[in-house]
Formats: sequence, C-alpha cells, structure tokens
Amino acid sequence: MSDDLTTLHDDGVLEIPISLESAGNSLDGDSIRNGTDALHEVMRGHRKARAVLLVGKGKNFCAGGNVAHFGGADDRRQFLRGLAHDLNTFTDALYATQLPTAAAVSGWAAGAGMSLALHADFAVGEPGTRLRPAYPGIGLSPDGGMSWLLPRIVGLGRARTILMRDEVLNAQTALDLALLSELVDADQVYTRAREIAADLANGPTGAYAAIRRLLMTTYSNTLSEHVIAEADAIADLSITGEGVEGVNAFLAKRAPDFPSARN
Repeated sequence: MSDDLTTLHDDGVLEIPISLESAGNSLDGDSIRNGTDALHEVMRGHRKARAVLLVGKGKNFCAGGNVAHFGGADDRRQFLRGLAHDLNTFTDALYATQLPTAAAVSGWAAGAGMSLALHADFAVGEPGTRLRPAYPGIGLSPDGGMSWLLPRIVGLGRARTILMRDEVLNAQTALDLALLSELVDADQVYTRAREIAADLANGPTGAYAAIRRLLMTTYSNTLSEHVIAEADAIADLSITGEGVEGVNAFLAKRAPDFPSARN
C-alpha cells in the first residue's frame, strides 16, 4: 500500500518521509500530517505495519522548521502553536503504535529534525551527519519532545549545554553520545536504515513494544513499581504467539518464525 507521502512495504515497514527536497528539507507539514494518518490506520488495523522508517527526501534528514513560513505568518504564536500541535500528534501516534522505529539520518538533523531523530530506536548516520537544536539561534525553545528526550539520553548537564549553546554535533560526537546508533558511508544510510527496519519488522514486535514501554517509564517508576511492570510484561508475553514461538524455537534449536506466530 502506498500514497504520495508514505509507503507500506511488503515486509511490514511503514516508510514515512518527514521532509521534502522541494522545501529545502525543512519539516514538511503535509508529510507529518499524512504520516500521522498512516500511523492511525496502523492502530485501527487498516495497515499491517510492524516497523517504522523515518526518512528525508533529499540530501538532509530534516533541516528544521520552515523559518520563512514562521516569519510570514499573520499570527506567529498561533502558527507555531499549530505546527507544534501537528508534530506532537505525530510523535504521540508514533509511540501509540508501539512499533520499533529506525531513521535514515543523512546530512542535517536540525530543530524538529533532531527531535525526530531522537525518537528513533535506531538512527543511522554518515560522516557528514550533523545534529543541532537550532531553536536558540532564532530565539525559540525546543519542541517535538527534544527537551524531554535529550537529557534522558545524554544526561541533564550535557543536554543543558547542547541546548543552551546550540551546539552543532558532528557525526562521531552524536555516535559517542548515543544520539546515533551507527555510522555508514553516505550512500548507504538509507539502505542500512531500511535493513534495520526490515529486521525489526521480522522480529518479536511484542517484546520490542514492552521494552520500549519499560524504558520510557524508567524515570517515573520506583524500583518496586518497575520490577512489577517487568514481571507483568514477561508473563503476558509468554502466552502470546511470539512468546510461545520464541521459547519453542529455542528448545527445538531452530530460528524462531515470529511473523507467522503473531496473534
């Protein structure tokens, strides 16, 4: 299934572009809204996606919001509030699907592009990849969940420095800080991210969903609450098709077939 802006591949990977080359790879509102609609279709069972791949259609993953549009708006506050709402609705849907997510982060991931790269479970970059908050450079504060995710990944002190100094992070620094998961040659970014997304789609999606939920509640749960959540998750997974298949395959000394075991 495909439309102008999203593609559901035969292997269950839902590919969502977040920026278009025609707009200088700035965050594309139509693409974001279309991606949200596609994710909602997944939640309704109308699209059988098992993993998500975020891409930029051009030399950059996403160069941030379209500042010219900000400046030309009759009511900047209302305009920016609407953009933030659309982006938040997209990221909410991204998590609500409970699908593992990969991102092909070529070139710049700035502003909202950096925020979206942080939301990916696996972000593949290349030597020319650059991450930058960008918001302080135009007198604004982050959106898209950047100020929530960044300190959870790099720590509060480092996040404060990156955000307030509007640091440009090169590819190796982003990798060292775990903002990128791996680096490949520039012409291999999409291929590698696509490969990872396909592997995730072929894997135990129920386990992935549980892992993501547990990680996201690490800082809000007490230890006692968290180990109970872990116990509930592993017990619940043990009677799913994937859980049964995984254990049976291990005992039979064969590779598990998770796609055929989903229920």
